[in-house]
Parts: sequence; C-alpha cells; structure tokens
Amino acid sequence: MTTLNDAPTTSRPGRPPVVDQATWQAARDELLVREKAHTRAGDALAADRRRLPMVELDPDLELVGPEGPVPFRDLFQGRDELVVYKHMWHDGAPPQGQCEGCTVTAWQQKDAVYLNARGVSFAILTTGPWDEVARYVDFMGYTQPWYSVRGLDEPVGGEMGHLTCFLRDGDQVYLTYDTTGRGTEVAGPSFALLDLTPYGRGEAWQENPDGWPEGNGPCWYWRSDADGNAGWGPTSRPVPQWTRPGATAVDTLGRHGHHH
Repeated sequence: MTTLNDAPTTSRPGRPPVVDQATWQAARDELLVREKAHTRAGDALAADRRRLPMVELDPDLELVGPEGPVPFRDLFQGRDELVVYKHMWHDGAPPQGQCEGCTVTAWQQKDAVYLNARGVSFAILTTGPWDEVARYVDFMGYTQPWYSVRGLDEPVGGEMGHLTCFLRDGDQVYLTYDTTGRGTEVAGPSFALLDLTPYGRGEAWQENPDGWPEGNGPCWYWRSDADGNAGWGPTSRPVPQWTRPGATAVDTLGRHGHHH
C-alpha cells in the first residue's frame, strides 16, 4: 500500500500530528467537554428564543405564486408554524447571475419533509418578478414553494438573505424570529460538516494551526467553472447548476459585478 508520503513522520506540514489511539482519545475527550458546553449554551439560547415576543401581521398580504396572487396565510398550508428563506434576486439575470449564497441555502433545503412532520411549513420568498422566478425555479429543479414578494415591506418582503419564522393562530399571523448573515448557516448543513474536518471551510478568516494551507477568500467554493475549478468570475456559475439539464459554460454573469 502506498501513501502520499512513505517516509515515517509525526508532523508533516499542514497536517495534524500523528499519535496513538489512546493519546488521540484523550485529546478527543478533552474537546468533547467543551463541545457539550457549546451544545448546552445553544439549548439555552433556543429557550430564550422561544420567549421572544411577536408582532401581528396582515394575514391577507398578497404574494405571487404559481397560481397568481395568494394571501400570506396560505403559506402556512394549514399548519401553525412557518419558516421562510428570503432569496436575493438580480432582475433580468440568467441562472448563473443569481445569488450564489442564496443558492447555498435554497439547494440544501429542497425537502422540508421533517419540518412538515413537526407541523412547520417552509417557503422561499424573493423580490424577483414571478415570470423570471418561475423560469429559474424550473431550471434549478426546485420543488419547495416559491413566492414573489416584490414591492412588499419587511418582514415578509424587504431585505433578502434572511431566515424568518412566523406563527399562525387561527386567522391571525405573527412574526416571531428573524436572522441574517451567519445566522442563516443553520439552513446549510454542509457548513457544520466542514467545521468537523481538519481543514474546515478552507477560508482565510479561520484560525488555523501554524503551517496549515493558506486560506481562500470567503465563499470561494460556491461558484465553479465548467472544469470544476472553484472561483468567482464571469466564466463560473453556482456549483449546483452544473448538474442541471442544459447548463453550459458561461462567459458572463448576466448582471453588473459579482459581489458577494
């Protein structure tokens, strides 16, 4: 059996030191104490989150979906709770020009079966005009409910890139929670899985041991070119799009700039 380096070594550059199983277990057990404390702190935060007050909203506020205008209360699908992701939109852009970060969330939340089983509905809202949104949803193969909130104010419309929670009580609906930025990482399980690996997300902001590989720019792997090379630019597109029927090499994002 050959390995990357057949020479015996205990400290190759950019790799964890090699130890025996017992030494590894001792180090693992020490970290586990802190991991459990982190879990309990998260539980305490969740308990406080459940104690937040709420804001009453207009249940008849109209959104636009595949069947035309619908009242906001319909998004609950008869359930009492609703989680929405608010997906950014670039008017007139082709699929490769739509938001890469929002694709991270939407792609990993294609199936809400476990939310539904707990009595929670899920939907994606976006400011795009419905005809454009419908074409995009079809290209991506998404099956979760999408709605246009064009022209609507917070908290149903307004700023995108948020996860927002709502409660229904009979005919009344309420805002209960909202988060953005890294708060939305809970909807992307790949982040937490990457955080378990030796090299993490491979980004420059990470605190790494000395000698670790140099980090990349934020979100560097969210786009790739036709050859699978990660990177941002006019010849790349959000990575899941390469698996979609009809996805071809690109020479433009179809929108001004490619900020993230």
